[in-house]
Amino acid sequence: MSPPRLTGALRSFSYVSKKEDFTEYHYDLKTKRLKRQELFAKEGLTWQKIVHFCTEHQDKAKHQAASQELKSLLLAAKQIVGTEHGQEAIESAAVFLFETFHNKDHVGTEETRAIKQMFGPFPSAAAEASSNCVARLVSLLGNSRVEDFIQNSHHNPQRGSTFGRNIIFSYDCYTLDPLEDLPCSDIHDENVSLDFINFLNNQQSGRKACNEEEVSSSARVSSSGDGAILRTEVEKYLNRGNMISSSPEELCTSLFEMLASHKSDDELQNELFELLGPEGLEMISTLLQRRVAIVDSLLTIPPDRIAFQPGEPIYGCQVTIQSEQEKQMMKMYRREEKKERKRGKGTDDSDASDAVMTFDPREMRAQREQALLTARREPVLSRERVYERIQYPNVYDIYAEATKMPAFVGGARMLLPEGIRRENNKMYEEVEIPPNEPMPIGFEEKPVYISELDEIGQLVFKGMKRLNRIQSMVFETAYNTNENLLICAPTGAGKTNIAMLTVLHEIRQHLQPGGVIKKDEFKIVYVAPMKALAAEMTNYFSKRLEPLGITVKELTGDMQLTKGEILRTQMLVTTPEKWDVVTRKSVGDVALSQIVRLLILDEVHLLHEDRGPVLESLVARTIRQVESTQSMIRILGLSATLPNYLDVAAFLHVNPYIGLFFFDSRFRPVPLGQTFVGIKTTNKIQQLHDMEEVCYNKVLEQVKAGHQVMVFVHARNATVRTAMGLIEMAKNLGDICFFQPDQGPDYGQCEKQIQRSRNKQMREMFPEGFGIHHAGMLRSDRSLMESMFSKGHLKVLVCTATLAWGVNLPAHAVIIKGTQIYDAKRGALVDLGILDVMQIFGRAGRPQFDKYGEGTIITTHDKLSHYLTLLTQQNPIESQFLDSLADNLNAEIALGTVTNVEEAVKWLSYTYFYVRMRANPLVYGINHKAYQMDPALELYRRELVVESGRKLDKARMIRFEERTGYFASTDLGRTASHFYIRYNTIETFNELFNSQRTEADILNIVSKAEEFEQLKVRDEEMEELEQLLCNYCELSAAGGVENGYGKVNILLQTYIGRGEVDSFSLISDLSYVAQNAARIIRALFEIALRKRWPAMTYRLLTLCKVIDKRLWGFAHPLRQFPNLSHVVLNRLEEKKLTVDKLKEMRKDEIGHMLHHVNVGLTVKQCVHQIPSITMEASIQPITRTVLRVRLLVTPDFRWNDQVHGSVGEPWWLWVEDPINDHIYHSEYFLLQKKQVVTAEPQHIVFTIPIFEPLPSQYYIKAVSDRWLGAEAVCIINFQNLILPERHPPHTELLDLQPLPVTALGNRQYESLYKFTHFNPIQTQIFHTLYHTDTNVLLGAPTGSGKTIAAEMAMFRVFNKYPTSKVVYIAPLKALVRERIEDWKIRIEEKLGKKVVELTGDVTPDMRAIAQADLIVTTPEKWDGVSRSWQNRSYVQKVAILIIDEIHLLGEDRGPVLEVIVSRTNFISSHTSKSVRVVGLSTALANARDLADWLGIGQVGLFNFRPSVRPVPLEVHIHGFPGQHYCPRMASMNKPTFQAIRSHSPAKPVLIFVSSRRQTRLTALDLIAYLATEDNPKQWLHQDEREIEDIIATVRDSNLKLTLAFGIGMHHAGLHERDRKTVEELFVNCKIQVLIATSTLAWGVNFPAHLVVVKGTEYYDGKSRRYVDYPITDVLQMMGRAGRPQFDDQGKAVILVHDIKKDFYKKFLYEPFPVESSLLTVLSDHLNAEIAAGTISSKQDAMDYITWTYFFRRLVMNPSYYNLEDISHESINKYLSSLVERSLRDLECSYCMEIKEDDRTIEPLTYGRIASYYYLKHQTIRMFKERLKAELSIHELLSILTVMRLMPHVFLYHLSPCVHAQLPCSDYTTDTKTVLDNAIRICQAMLDVAANEGWLVTAISICNLVQMIVQGRWLHDSSLLTLPHVEQQDLYLFRKWANRKGRRDTGGFSGPIEGLPELIAACMGKERIFADIVGQEFQSTQIAQVGNESVRAHRQALWLHPISIPAFPLPHLYSPNPPQCGSLSN
Repeated sequence: MSPPRLTGALRSFSYVSKKEDFTEYHYDLKTKRLKRQELFAKEGLTWQKIVHFCTEHQDKAKHQAASQELKSLLLAAKQIVGTEHGQEAIESAAVFLFETFHNKDHVGTEETRAIKQMFGPFPSAAAEASSNCVARLVSLLGNSRVEDFIQNSHHNPQRGSTFGRNIIFSYDCYTLDPLEDLPCSDIHDENVSLDFINFLNNQQSGRKACNEEEVSSSARVSSSGDGAILRTEVEKYLNRGNMISSSPEELCTSLFEMLASHKSDDELQNELFELLGPEGLEMISTLLQRRVAIVDSLLTIPPDRIAFQPGEPIYGCQVTIQSEQEKQMMKMYRREEKKERKRGKGTDDSDASDAVMTFDPREMRAQREQALLTARREPVLSRERVYERIQYPNVYDIYAEATKMPAFVGGARMLLPEGIRRENNKMYEEVEIPPNEPMPIGFEEKPVYISELDEIGQLVFKGMKRLNRIQSMVFETAYNTNENLLICAPTGAGKTNIAMLTVLHEIRQHLQPGGVIKKDEFKIVYVAPMKALAAEMTNYFSKRLEPLGITVKELTGDMQLTKGEILRTQMLVTTPEKWDVVTRKSVGDVALSQIVRLLILDEVHLLHEDRGPVLESLVARTIRQVESTQSMIRILGLSATLPNYLDVAAFLHVNPYIGLFFFDSRFRPVPLGQTFVGIKTTNKIQQLHDMEEVCYNKVLEQVKAGHQVMVFVHARNATVRTAMGLIEMAKNLGDICFFQPDQGPDYGQCEKQIQRSRNKQMREMFPEGFGIHHAGMLRSDRSLMESMFSKGHLKVLVCTATLAWGVNLPAHAVIIKGTQIYDAKRGALVDLGILDVMQIFGRAGRPQFDKYGEGTIITTHDKLSHYLTLLTQQNPIESQFLDSLADNLNAEIALGTVTNVEEAVKWLSYTYFYVRMRANPLVYGINHKAYQMDPALELYRRELVVESGRKLDKARMIRFEERTGYFASTDLGRTASHFYIRYNTIETFNELFNSQRTEADILNIVSKAEEFEQLKVRDEEMEELEQLLCNYCELSAAGGVENGYGKVNILLQTYIGRGEVDSFSLISDLSYVAQNAARIIRALFEIALRKRWPAMTYRLLTLCKVIDKRLWGFAHPLRQFPNLSHVVLNRLEEKKLTVDKLKEMRKDEIGHMLHHVNVGLTVKQCVHQIPSITMEASIQPITRTVLRVRLLVTPDFRWNDQVHGSVGEPWWLWVEDPINDHIYHSEYFLLQKKQVVTAEPQHIVFTIPIFEPLPSQYYIKAVSDRWLGAEAVCIINFQNLILPERHPPHTELLDLQPLPVTALGNRQYESLYKFTHFNPIQTQIFHTLYHTDTNVLLGAPTGSGKTIAAEMAMFRVFNKYPTSKVVYIAPLKALVRERIEDWKIRIEEKLGKKVVELTGDVTPDMRAIAQADLIVTTPEKWDGVSRSWQNRSYVQKVAILIIDEIHLLGEDRGPVLEVIVSRTNFISSHTSKSVRVVGLSTALANARDLADWLGIGQVGLFNFRPSVRPVPLEVHIHGFPGQHYCPRMASMNKPTFQAIRSHSPAKPVLIFVSSRRQTRLTALDLIAYLATEDNPKQWLHQDEREIEDIIATVRDSNLKLTLAFGIGMHHAGLHERDRKTVEELFVNCKIQVLIATSTLAWGVNFPAHLVVVKGTEYYDGKSRRYVDYPITDVLQMMGRAGRPQFDDQGKAVILVHDIKKDFYKKFLYEPFPVESSLLTVLSDHLNAEIAAGTISSKQDAMDYITWTYFFRRLVMNPSYYNLEDISHESINKYLSSLVERSLRDLECSYCMEIKEDDRTIEPLTYGRIASYYYLKHQTIRMFKERLKAELSIHELLSILTVMRLMPHVFLYHLSPCVHAQLPCSDYTTDTKTVLDNAIRICQAMLDVAANEGWLVTAISICNLVQMIVQGRWLHDSSLLTLPHVEQQDLYLFRKWANRKGRRDTGGFSGPIEGLPELIAACMGKERIFADIVGQEFQSTQIAQVGNESVRAHRQALWLHPISIPAFPLPHLYSPNPPQCGSLSN
């Protein structure tokens, strides 16, 4: 082998010492290499030269002709060479043809051979064509000119002689080997650079024979002169403080090198000046003057200190070959030298000659080589550290242990393993790395046998005997711990099973005893880099996990899953992008990503590819979630071997001592030998030819050795080409016999199979032993090839990379031919990814048969080093995160996890980018100084974040407030995040997108998106694109075929038109465009919808569907059904049969029309399956500007699971104003399958604004999200709309002097108040309330002291009418209780007035009520009581009725209030004793109506505006997107936390949520956010010890946790005592935050500084969907903001669904009008009045209605109640029909009958029962119909549970009969509701049964009532009624009978089975009872039970005997029943 030569690569040495500019030399080498290549290409003939030559100096005609010929020549070349190698190859082929034919006139054999040899088989027509073209060109230009041109181009003939160059030597220095790749002499100085030390070594090893003394003496002489000059000058220069970073040695070396170069003095002067700067001027002149002397003297320095000489001569340093021993020696030598130098420095530094001697080139060379070695492996800046390797227990890294020999390959320096073979010749350079020896087995290693695993492991690994080596080593950590893992192992080492071990570990954690797996507690996510791999993994895991019943589903771009499917799946296999999108949107419940317990990332080494950033953002998001929610998510990273595994481990938060496993190539199941071949020529055609040749040689070599080979190429058509080429070569060279298959026994059979195939090439190749395989072949053909190869009939299989990913088919050898692959994403040829190479190499070596496998990669010379470093893992993998920082930041902001700069900086620290940035700052553009000053790179990260923030803000994707550093997401940003749209694309949209664009414009905008930027038009595609443009483009394609965006547009339209594309690159571009365009247009649709552009929205939605269905919008909708043939569809379109026409026709008519009888039925079915709906809208004006629309959507199509799926059909709905082109409301709804099948309509309610003058109409448009042609329009007509009257103005708040409390004129009253003066509102109303008897309506905002107003009115009654009663009605029990607690003390104790509570829970006896002065009650209760007012004297004694929150008239419970007031007025008119009514409410819009109805004149009406609060309120409303309730709520948690931080960091905060579950979820999320703060307990304002004592008393486990962080929860599900605790703590400011359900807003008055209303909907059990809170509730909640004594302003933050934001904006500042809701329940109230006798005819009923508020509003807002107009006649007609309808309902329910005269009305017993027990008439009807004579308890229970009365409570809550433990506190409250109602209902049932005379049923009902009251079953022992006695204690009583020596047991001696026996046994003595129960009970409990049993002894009470009411029933319901105290709610 010839000695290696000096090359330009030496350059890489000369830069190490120049420390200032670190970045240069990497790139420098690269650019050099490129330059050289260009020069190379410039020599010789190029296509550009030919074109130039042919077209210059020509007249126009000749010019055109020449161009035409050149085009044809290119076309011919394209046919010969194919398109897959790119334009360059085609051009150089054309050059070759031009050269070949320029002096020939036809295609002779010689030419044919030349072409064939170059290109392999080729179409002869193309050769002919090219020959003719060239001939025509030559005749145009003249023969001689062409000859000269070609001769001149070849003056430096390039092919053939790659070596040797014409170099001018510069003799003034010394000679030097010619440079291999130097082109021509004139530019030699640029490329030659020497390392003088190496040269010196050569000199010295040559001169060793000289007499040493002689040399040294002469050296000393000269060196004392000139040599020392350099050293002294350098030291002088450095001592002046210049160039601090260099040491003298380094600078000497650099200078010497420059001086010794052969540049002229002038050039050198400039270079030196650049290096040393102006300070070095003198030095420069000195050095240049004595240049020759210095160089000479230093060249003669003797090698007197060199103790060691390498064994062979060292020429240059292209390759240094050293053995291990030599390396060790070298190390020792260096160590000694260092010591010596230290000693030397210690002695005497001043001696000049000494100084010269230390400047020893040989020593420096050693130092510098060492420096280089370390520099390669270490980041530049950490040179100062001594790098000690830490030994980690599970890292087996041969590369780290052995430093490898350095070598130069393809001009780049690298370290290669030992034992490598290299070959370098003219054609190629080859490096062969032999297979490694397997790792010897360690003595601790034991294989894990499957039989030793637990049951689950054995089930899953069934069929395997044991785990392999790597799996066994990882087993303990993977299977039995929760550690994060990073496993780096070679491809094919069984990493999938390691993943399986972690999956099993996860499953085992959710295994219940008894072998039940709790499947809803966990999810496992497996992220695989490619869809093909995801599919393979899904199959693998499904098969293995099937026995455990675990479902595994694929979730990728191809395989979408519904929300339900995701919830039912335990393991998801997905791609990084898909999982990123899923976690970006919080779909379903955020719970999806929160329930993930194990995240498996396959192929983590992809971090440095384009898709790395996605992985980074995933991991960062997961780890942040782990830290913030303290939930456990295990991360498992699987990767191929990669060099900087420690960085990746740090990034995945893996503990390197436990979870890091690194296995090098010694652990491959089959060791792999790798060969790298780099083809040297730069001529494209020659390159292809050489590749073919090398490939053939390699294939032949393997086949001769009896192995099979797979050749991987990178385009589908290249498979056939390569195979044919190889066969051709084999035939030419006579080697074909080696390839032909052996004629084995089954060969004939196989051949038959092959001959059946339709694939011609496949049939031709098979007999030669070749096969092809690519994704474009039929599935059957591919399987055939796979089986033939595995059977051994095919020796060579030529395939594309899909084979390596999708199918596991190994071969002994694989060859990758060429590394250029077309990438649609980049729109260009790119290098084959390392991932693909590894995957392909992973297919080498068949585990059962081969000792080793062989992988060969054939690439170009310049890429050789690239693949070598990648495959020998020398390049640390870097992060690509910086490029997509803006997009990822936007995603986090949209998700709500990053809300300010601080958080973003923190978020960046979780990325791999951060890990690498600190390890290698230079690559990321951070200089040394910055890094030293800011080692955590905090400032740098902040800079990046701010810069990205500004960019995003400019694009309107976020709002970024730089002053505070806050980020807020916008609709645009969220859309971009959800649809994965890049920042630049959004910029394009902002610029080009508006509401006027047409479809063509939209496609044009989409094709300009950044996603498609890389798609370039290549010349060879032009023609085909032109054809596509003509054939398939329905819309004009802007940009045409010349531009990239035009190409995208054409491809997109071709895709929609289902056009055929031929060219390979266009096929992949097409699928890329289709995938991305659909997504981008969806995003545009969302943007248009948010911008409220109706026409645009509709256009875009249609376009989305056009792309999804690949059908133009004008196509017939039936084309969406694949089962209809083209013929039928074309006829439908010709005949213009629209869907509507088809629906009306019969199937036989359709058949006749289509000339195809049988098809009629199919068409008819399809027509009815196209989703269609009918819509009916009814409108109710709420005010003059707001309309409520109630929409009834009825599905009108047939459901078919194959067509519609199994879930539902999604629709978009919007209300548009066609004149103003604006959308007023939009929403998305799903028509469930159930609804379609049962044709059940869907109700949708929303509000929209209207403007005056009234528009003529709005449209409601519903458009299907999936189906073209499925839409419905409903017109809202405003012709007959009557707007409600304008509202009268508010009462102005007068500027009065505040009244002192003394104005009450009663010392007792004054003492009740802590303050001295009334507030302004109280002052203004004082006189009216306290000194007059007029009715009063007070409307004032919450918190303005209305309760005190009520007290003033009471005091008047106490003063004036001491015998009368005051009734105070509050809408909720909670409010009643609050008032009772307050007034019991203030009014009962201090004033001595009797206060009584009257609610469903508390029913006092008659005497108490009769004596009471103040009755506090709920509307329902008072309604029930006052129904029989004639015979209840206390009802007649009422002097004042105070109704709190009277504005609730408009809500569900409003009718009751209406009835009470109407009845009160009715009573006053009958008893002629007026009752004063005082109504208290929030500020009202239509107070006048209310006042008129209450009979209030101008005097008693006070209606202040909402703004006159005692504490002003600042309100913030935030809209949140998202169709689903739960994720929307979850996305509000972060903003809630921020609202607290910014508005009320230390003052109390109230958060209102809609459900108990939400209180819990919100609290836990807030705790998670607190956990990330410096002081997590900042909301707890109490000593930790004290709070711990309090927490110990709390029952609820969640509350225990939250209280510790200063967060309280408050809802009806808590135990009474817990609630009290929380209230106490909050009121006393011990805890700062209280999260409560909305009822608290009414119930308890403890205001806070900040109120957050988190969501304004709640789940309504009746309609089974989320409905809005009444606006009054929201106002009430806001009213709790601002504490009058402490705050000067309150804050309210309201978080709503973004589509409702406008509505709330309007009504939170404008008062809300109150409408009546009596209509729905009118019949029940009429029934009550009929039963009471107030209504006895239809006319009475009419009169009764005129008393109601409903009647007032009917006249004021007729459209709201569907009244046509307000003429007398219309109203009369409306009311009459209303009364008729209601009475008919009652008659059907057996409640009353209408007499013959059709006027009089008679109440019936059932009506009385309904009224008495407050039941709906439907319930009574059901009892009448379902109760029978003999019913058991069981049947009664089933009737009770069908009750319509409480549909929102599922009645499995009768479980308290068994005292069961309820799973959740929510059930407890529901149970309470049930029990409250159950008894009342049972009593009504009993009355019905008694009325019918059914004894058995009646007794059953009595038993049921007793069971419910006592909470036990009938057959249980009666002893259980005693307190503390449980089932398990009964044995004590049985045991008693056998007890010896019982004293004084009196008369009874048998076993005690029930209460009677116990009573008899105890005889009232507690002692005996204590004796019976013995040790089991505590004394207090015994006392309690004793009392009970003693009482029982006296009363002789038990459960079983039943007494039936003895009074006759009819008497009970007669108009004058006896006074009965036990009335129940």
